Amino acid sequence: MRTSQIQRDVFTHLIAELKKAGVTAEQLLHQSQLREQTASNSDQTLTPGNNPLITLETAVTLAGDPTLALRLGQQIGIESYGTFGFALLSCATLRESIELLLRYGKVFFNPGWLSQDHDKGLLLRLDLNRGTPAQQQIVAELCFSQLASIGNSLFRRHLEGAQISFSYAKPAHASSYKMILGAEVTFESEHSELFLPTHVLETAVKTANISDHVVFHQQCEEMLLGLDRVGKATADVRQLLIQSAGDFLTIEQVAERLHISQRTLRRRLKAESTNFRSTLDEIRDLLAKEYLAKTELTVAEIAHLLEYSETVNFRRAFGRWNGIAPNTYRQNPHG
Repeated sequence: MRTSQIQRDVFTHLIAELKKAGVTAEQLLHQSQLREQTASNSDQTLTPGNNPLITLETAVTLAGDPTLALRLGQQIGIESYGTFGFALLSCATLRESIELLLRYGKVFFNPGWLSQDHDKGLLLRLDLNRGTPAQQQIVAELCFSQLASIGNSLFRRHLEGAQISFSYAKPAHASSYKMILGAEVTFESEHSELFLPTHVLETAVKTANISDHVVFHQQCEEMLLGLDRVGKATADVRQLLIQSAGDFLTIEQVAERLHISQRTLRRRLKAESTNFRSTLDEIRDLLAKEYLAKTELTVAEIAHLLEYSETVNFRRAFGRWNGIAPNTYRQNPHG
């Protein structure tokens, strides 16, 4: 599974929290590896390696703080979600942001979310079927805390009537739940889920921006499509490049994010009949056409966003990609 920006940010904040408790990153990794070995020896279906469920459980144990996952979720800002975060910020309503979450969740979230219509509103359910009961509780705390943090960024207030149910028994630190999550909380339910009354689904997002939403939505769509239609290495590179649009990563930075060498990255892309330059040009072309078709940005502004030092260089590149000039495409984007 690819390592996303959100996963890296969670780990960074986790290490910072452990440091406050006198626990080092080396201790966390060592103890996590020992637990993984024990788990894989007792269950032959498990493969030793970097298991985030075991890492989180180990962190809570070492810190001696059962509220760690709840607090950790509050520290992950919406900016950690890159393009998806900007898309959420540009949504018009809560309902629209949930639709976005459900459609693109598999690109950004693991576990993901499911929805179910309710006669008085909507249920947003955590789709979690991996790990031990203790691990599932920790992950649920982290995920719902993150969801509450995102909600605060979008609406800057708690949503009246929202209710959260958890599938496990009431823990000893249950008093922290309502304070951190900002909603009524119950336990021992069939599922871990959030209930939103019908009247709050039309709550306006404070940062709504229609023109920005069009562009960010398309970027998310490209990431979703890219999961299936290209090779894994190409999909990984495309996702990182789209997420860094406006300040594109270099091949050195992409290789570093993927935890491989440049040489290995070039070899994997070549095996998929492409290269870094071609992949970057594909992303630039995609964004250029979206900007031209769906925004009022000038050609010079688009060239700047795509990191061309001279507008004329962007015009030439666009002509090479599409056989027409940018302004001609803008007049008839659907050909």
